[in-house]
Amino acid sequence: MQTILAIETSTELASAALLRDGQVITRESAGVQTHSLAILPMVQSLLAEAGISLAQCDALAFGVGPGSFTGVRTACGIVQGLAFGADLPVLPVVTLAAMAQACRDLNGAGEVLAVLDARMGEVYWAQYRFAANLWQVVVEPTLSAPVLVSPLAAENGALQACGNGLTAYAEAFATAPFAAGGWPAVMPNARQIAQLGRVALAQGLGLSALEAQPLYLRNKVALTIAERAAKVHP
Repeated sequence: MQTILAIETSTELASAALLRDGQVITRESAGVQTHSLAILPMVQSLLAEAGISLAQCDALAFGVGPGSFTGVRTACGIVQGLAFGADLPVLPVVTLAAMAQACRDLNGAGEVLAVLDARMGEVYWAQYRFAANLWQVVVEPTLSAPVLVSPLAAENGALQACGNGLTAYAEAFATAPFAAGGWPAVMPNARQIAQLGRVALAQGLGLSALEAQPLYLRNKVALTIAERAAKVHP
């Protein structure tokens, strides 16, 4: 079985995972300010525990976004450096898809709405359906106001909503049918990045280090002074 090393730094939790012989071992570190410092030691720890070198991995996977600008850039840059040095393919995995996989790991969900807090009064969201042993994208990753989150009708079981966007904008989602029974604690993690990376590698979707780029859905990282004032004094 293929060996996949994965990292995820798109949110406040940085994580790394090594998928080998069908087993996953992980490391985690909280605190967005330390992601760039924490990831490489976690990677070294994983490789040491497995008793292998980076060159013995088959590919490197990373959370491509959407998420924190700094976070997705950090993951992309680290993976590019590691992949270039070890001559390994890179597997970009959408963070919202990783959340869908986490839901499936927890309760076998076949229809998932992933909602991630994008700050600035908005959320990143996407809808996924598991069919024929693969995830299908029902609604592509989208940036919108919480009230504009509009999943399509589920076809493969009940729709499972997840992600911290559900609690960050709880008032906006108060009357949304999908919010009841949602799992706000489900967030992007390297464990699922590794799992989906293995699927992508089997599909021949590996990229060169130079081809790997972050997925951005927003063109700016903060509100202007005027925009912040407008939100306080509508």
